[in-house]
Amino acid sequence: MQTLNGSAPRIGASFARELRLQRLHHHSDRLFVVPLDHAVSDGPIVPGGDLDGLLARITEHGVDAVVLHKGCLRRVSPQRLRHTSLIVHLSASTVRAPDPDAKVLVATVAEAVRLGADGVSVHVNLGSREEQRQLADLAAVAEACDRWNVPLLAMMYPRGPHTPDPRDPQLVAHAIAVAADLGADLVKTVYPGSIAAMAAVVRSAPVPVLVAGGAPGAGDEVLAQTRDALDGGAAGVAIGRGIIRADDVAATTRKIADLVHGRNEPHGSGTGVWS
Repeated sequence: MQTLNGSAPRIGASFARELRLQRLHHHSDRLFVVPLDHAVSDGPIVPGGDLDGLLARITEHGVDAVVLHKGCLRRVSPQRLRHTSLIVHLSASTVRAPDPDAKVLVATVAEAVRLGADGVSVHVNLGSREEQRQLADLAAVAEACDRWNVPLLAMMYPRGPHTPDPRDPQLVAHAIAVAADLGADLVKTVYPGSIAAMAAVVRSAPVPVLVAGGAPGAGDEVLAQTRDALDGGAAGVAIGRGIIRADDVAATTRKIADLVHGRNEPHGSGTGVWS
């Protein structure tokens, strides 16, 4: 199982950056991240725009961190993040664009630090028509993270005309390697389709891997993929749509947290307990 929490300091890591990485872990050695950046790409995700209410339903149920765009923080009470870390998302695109896979930077590491972020995230679509610029953006953000000692989560998706099968384990492993070699501390990417494929991807990964939730499905499907990803050695999950579109947001959040943090694990690999 990949972990960061409780491990020895990494070679070359600054004290401040390592401290912030450790602080992302609120409940166990594994991470449960909820990305809530979808309104920019897809349109409103919460009825009535009550983002604060959504956070109230998820942040008390074992979530380690949420991913938000900078403007969202104007509509969120700081109290919602008492036991949950904030990751500010720095890149964006919309489904209305000629090329929705062409992510651009819309915020900086310095802005994220001023907003109180515990980390930042950047989205790169490997194999897209705009891959070259997105890689340059990732490298520039990584350099800024080095200056500010801020953890970097790279959201790496094999997606575009040169990625016919985005779950191909070789493509997934390549995406992770790109992120790690350009300076990411953590990588969020797609589930490669099976426990065995997940294990192979993790073995070659130089940094912890979080598995994305993918398209929203039935609650049982989300839980099954979460379980399989963890059994394959993933360091955690990053699930957004599967939670915010659930019939019972709080209950779904809690069930995923139970899996990630070891509450329902037969092998007892998790260590987290929360009240």
